Amino acid sequence: MLPSRPKRTLIIRVDHRAPRPHLASYPELSAFLAEVERRAFKQALFAVRDEDAALDVVQDAMLKLTEKYAGRPATELPMLFQRILQNTIHDHFRRQKVRSTWTTLLSALGQKDDEDDFDPLETLPARTDSNWAADPAGVHQQAQIVALIEEALTRLPARQREAFLLRYWEELDVAETAAAMGCSEGSVKTHCSRAVHALAEMLKAKGISL
Repeated sequence: MLPSRPKRTLIIRVDHRAPRPHLASYPELSAFLAEVERRAFKQALFAVRDEDAALDVVQDAMLKLTEKYAGRPATELPMLFQRILQNTIHDHFRRQKVRSTWTTLLSALGQKDDEDDFDPLETLPARTDSNWAADPAGVHQQAQIVALIEEALTRLPARQREAFLLRYWEELDVAETAAAMGCSEGSVKTHCSRAVHALAEMLKAKGISL
């Protein structure tokens, strides 16, 4: 008689984890963007009050969704896109505010044009541009001036341009700018002052006086 073998116990492992959500395919992502585009444009237009700017906002938001979240579950796309759209609208207003500050900074030089370490942002009075922004002629004029400033920025020495952008675009304070540039706060003020002076001179050479 053959010896009996011990009975084996069959162990069945059950995976209690929730099933993975369905990830959006490229056709699904494209279909979602096509479906949401018109509503997003109306939403952006209501916020920014300008058709070209609203179109830019929507296209930027769609690009960000495609680049950063294309692999997310299809069910998450509506909420993700809405969040991105709102952030893009906020970025639009921030850029407007910053660029408006640029023109005000340059106009502030008339009273302090002899100080090499003068930082206009530290003494800039509070100002609202609501009336100017409501005037189409004023908006057009400011857009032209900002375009000239952006062009002139490319002609500044590297350290002046870096200080200007960190201080007046990223809105860092003097200490934060100094830390980012690896220099003293006094050097930041000097770079900023010289940059603003240089930009004002470039605008003056084009017949623009602020």
